[in-house]
Amino acid sequence: MKTTILKSWMQGRTPPSWLRLCAVAAASLAVALAITACEDVATYVQPSLVRVIDASYIAPAINVQVEGDMLASNIGQGTITPYGTLPSNITAPIDITAATGGATIVDTTGTLLPGHQHSVFLTDNGVAPNGYLVTILEDQQIVAAQGHSAFRFLNQAAKTGAVDVYMVPAGSTMANTIPIVTNLPVGGTAGYISFASQTVTMVVTPTGVTTPQYAYTPIVLTGGEARTVLLVDTQLTSNPAVEFTVAIDAGPTD
Repeated sequence: MKTTILKSWMQGRTPPSWLRLCAVAAASLAVALAITACEDVATYVQPSLVRVIDASYIAPAINVQVEGDMLASNIGQGTITPYGTLPSNITAPIDITAATGGATIVDTTGTLLPGHQHSVFLTDNGVAPNGYLVTILEDQQIVAAQGHSAFRFLNQAAKTGAVDVYMVPAGSTMANTIPIVTNLPVGGTAGYISFASQTVTMVVTPTGVTTPQYAYTPIVLTGGEARTVLLVDTQLTSNPAVEFTVAIDAGPTD
């Protein structure tokens, strides 16, 4: 009987009604699943990764809320927080208050793009005694090229002024090294600057100064690192004049 039915279909005869119904049902189900899958893909929006960089000299310890979520709490000048995950939003509300409570000290909105990494960057505006600036930075989210590292520099060393940045290879000296950044002004950003990965000593000096007064700790770079470096004036001593905080944007975490 099975052989007879198979031959009948092959000869163009109409299959039994129950088989036709099964075929129609299967086709309908496939269409429904395809439509559902398209709807799921169309409605999904990637979140944003967001962190806070506090470079203000005059702000107290602060709390930072973005889109109503507490992104950072009780942080101070020189802090770069880890990333948090937030919904993307072209007008994301940002509210910064003192960690001890009280009124908002600065609020604004910023663009958080889906699938991107951003930094909420708090600085002083340099005009009003209690004025602040909030900038949304877009951070590099892919690793640096093979065998290379990429560093971005944010100069907020107001007393020091413009700076030069050296990456001195192990076994070498500043005298034999060309700075990767020169004359970076206060409030300026340089980066992402790519250079060959190796063990280096990062030295930051006022522009034109070629004799550092401080022994910095070497940094081992294995390749792929993308980093943000915040430069600020040293508050308790003058040696070194500039101190820095290095944050991981992408690449190796060690």
